[in-house]
Amino acid sequence: MKLNVAAAPHLRSKDSVRAVMVDVLIALIPSVIVSTWVFGLRALWIMLYTMVLAEGMELFIMKVLRKQKNFKPDFSASVTGLLLAMNLSLAVNWWQILIGVFAAIVLGKNVYGGLGKNIFNPALVGRVFMLISFPVAMTTWYRPFYYKFDTITTATPLAILKEKGLSALSNWPDYTINLKTLFVGTIPGSIGEVSALALIIGFIYLVIRGRIKIWIPITYISTVFIIASIFYLSNPDKYASPWFHILSGGIMLGALFMATDMVTSPMTVKGHVIFGIGLGIITMTIRLFGAYPEGVSFSILIMNSLVPLIDIYAKPRIFGTTRGGKK
Repeated sequence: MKLNVAAAPHLRSKDSVRAVMVDVLIALIPSVIVSTWVFGLRALWIMLYTMVLAEGMELFIMKVLRKQKNFKPDFSASVTGLLLAMNLSLAVNWWQILIGVFAAIVLGKNVYGGLGKNIFNPALVGRVFMLISFPVAMTTWYRPFYYKFDTITTATPLAILKEKGLSALSNWPDYTINLKTLFVGTIPGSIGEVSALALIIGFIYLVIRGRIKIWIPITYISTVFIIASIFYLSNPDKYASPWFHILSGGIMLGALFMATDMVTSPMTVKGHVIFGIGLGIITMTIRLFGAYPEGVSFSILIMNSLVPLIDIYAKPRIFGTTRGGKK
């Protein structure tokens, strides 16, 4: 009998990477459904195409380049591909998506050694790479149910706020902007970020399954709410309400599914709180004072880079020692 020798602790669990990834894919199904309803079959095609590309690229790397002949897909590449697709505009072409998937799977994940060793969220690496490389396609937004109208493109609520001001939100001609449409998702934006309702349903599923911790989303969204409230109360004629900031753009997708990535987020509750507060501050700084109307992707990648320092600072004290480490 062959024995596998490993260091303690010796723990047994029915969970596996594949089981966790399957749960994440299940949690994203409501968003896939709403995205297909709002943006049509093109949105569904982009999501499926990106997932297939990601899995194929990962399979090639593992079996051909790393010579792991027994490698079996754990669906982590599918999750990366789907999250990348949900961060894209409908205006991107197939070859632009191919480059984005390459950036996510190769540059964002496998150059560090593969799953569990990457520093940055791979899907956001691909998204930001595409935003810098193809800014026109990545910032061209299709209006909700565009396939029913002659006019296809329009501006997102955040872009309207940044370029036209708060007054333009109430009478925008292409679609209705209010808390209901922001919550349900009948607004333009990235494919999978528009429906807060669908994202919350998926997040609740992951919490029930024990796949995700709530501290990062809570502190992230709370920080955004507090900062937005301060500016809104100081000048409600200029600044949007905190609910608008939470429900528009990529905060819900980022807070619930991107920032909570197990590999690229801190390990302790204290670290989660610091991480979430940092995300909220950076996001609102970019939204309020930056050139871009949105700051979620940049804030998550910046905070990803700080995770090693956060883990050192938030490291729990060993039982029986003082805060200085002495017994």
